[in-house]
Amino acid sequence: MVYRYHSVVIKYRFMGERYGVVMRELMVQNTMSDGITVGKAYVISKQDMKADNYQINEQEIESEIMRYYDAVKEARQQLEEIARTNESKVFFGHLAIIKDQSLHDITINRIQNGRRNAQQAIEEAAYELYAQFDAMKDDYIRERKADISDVCTRIMKCLKKDKRNPFLNIVEPVILVADELTPSDTLMLPLERIIGIITKQGGVTSHVSILAREMEIPALVGVSDIMEAVSTGDMIAMDAEHGIIIIDPDDSTLQEYEKQAIHYQKIRNAEKELDALPSITLDGKSIRVCANVGNVEAVKKAASYHIDGIGLFRSEFLYMENDHFPTEEEQFLAYKEAAMLCEKEIVIRTLDIGGDKALHYYEFEKEENPFLGWRAIRISLELEEVFKTQLRAILRASAYGTIKIMLPMIISVEELNRAKEILNDCKKELKEKGHPFDEKIKIGIMIETPAAVLCAEDLAREADFFSIGTNDLTQYLLAVDRGNPKIKQLFNEFHPAVLRSIQKVINAGHAMGIEVGMCGEMAADERATKLLLGLGLDEFSMSICEMAKIKKQIRSINYKDAVEMAKKMLSAATMEEVMRHL
Repeated sequence: MVYRYHSVVIKYRFMGERYGVVMRELMVQNTMSDGITVGKAYVISKQDMKADNYQINEQEIESEIMRYYDAVKEARQQLEEIARTNESKVFFGHLAIIKDQSLHDITINRIQNGRRNAQQAIEEAAYELYAQFDAMKDDYIRERKADISDVCTRIMKCLKKDKRNPFLNIVEPVILVADELTPSDTLMLPLERIIGIITKQGGVTSHVSILAREMEIPALVGVSDIMEAVSTGDMIAMDAEHGIIIIDPDDSTLQEYEKQAIHYQKIRNAEKELDALPSITLDGKSIRVCANVGNVEAVKKAASYHIDGIGLFRSEFLYMENDHFPTEEEQFLAYKEAAMLCEKEIVIRTLDIGGDKALHYYEFEKEENPFLGWRAIRISLELEEVFKTQLRAILRASAYGTIKIMLPMIISVEELNRAKEILNDCKKELKEKGHPFDEKIKIGIMIETPAAVLCAEDLAREADFFSIGTNDLTQYLLAVDRGNPKIKQLFNEFHPAVLRSIQKVINAGHAMGIEVGMCGEMAADERATKLLLGLGLDEFSMSICEMAKIKKQIRSINYKDAVEMAKKMLSAATMEEVMRHL
């Protein structure tokens, strides 16, 4: 299950013709939970939660404010119950939103000064906040607008005494088609009857995308014209991996997709059976296969698989899903729980914000090129107290499991050594307070810049391990903005420059006796597995849903053959030659 930019091909019946002869291609960003499925569409239109339109007089202001706060109290109680029973960080985030006085201040101001009724006031407050989120460049933060919307809609429903369940009539397996699905919507979904999801709105970090991947439901999101193209009851054949949606297919197409769906499921089942088997090549070389995670819930899920550890814990989500810089205690509890759940090695990447990730409660200065600007380790070294808070929390958690620290965006030995100095200061502070921690905790770095590649030998003398981040490394090596659709075809991890850089980093690490892993998307690309093995990669780290196929690849490869193939690949001058070897 990977994210790709490509055309979604929608085929459908048009103007009464018997079979679909019209094909529309849409360039959209699709989040895919891979899979092939066939079934009837069930279309959910966006619920109309428009406010009742009437003004209030001055004597009614106080009672209207009380009515608003009663609705907020009811909504908060609902969220507390949901968060308690679902253990979902999403709804703890919603609780943080509903506790934030800024939302209520805007709403109350509308009631007091605008003579708006409570429904109108929360509606206008929501639109004001939406505009602020829409103006943000960061995709993750923009998509958090959906969380604001969900909370405001919940308050509006409490004001309207609306208890409708739009999914109540789903009584058979369906492909759900919707404008968007909020976290609250997904709580009501009869997941046992949802065999596919297509939405008009949404992106890679939307809740429905995450849910679909976790539940292994084929899904395509961000399909702009889907609501106009399909009606409830239409038969749909969809291939989420290749971005194909066929509406009202003819009999032969339907039969073909039904066969493909069965075949796909057989492959997935076979891959799952490999989960308990060790990652070992045909000639006996063991390879570590680890999971990339973003929060404690993901650690819990990953721990239910046969993983060799957590190769990347993205700590920034603790910051991005909060309404303030998380305290040492808040972070300690999260890292401690993660370490205890994992029971194996866990690598925590320190705060990696900036570039395409921002914090809504911290104002970043406008930069011409934020990807080359104030981000990742640069922020941590400048906001030293924020950095020390995180390091102390990680150190304290290291008493409860095997934890490693990984620094992002390192470009020099000076940065690495300064971070190590701050870590040593934190160790002294914890000793004075009597907190136990792992005295020999390992500290490694992400290799994701050309500078880190060129200085790999020097960095390997100071670091305890390397992890290659191929997404940023490829972007910087090739000078290609991977989010720019006009040049996206130039972004290719199999470019000879990228392959030679990976080899240089692995050789430098091994020369100093340190392990080299990879946590970028290339680690989950089946085409790259044999090559990376041949280059000497020690650890592959990826989304848990990608692990079975990579394990399968590893177990089918002869390591000696992989080494020989890698030599040929490194001598290739063009990507065409590389792909031919692949």
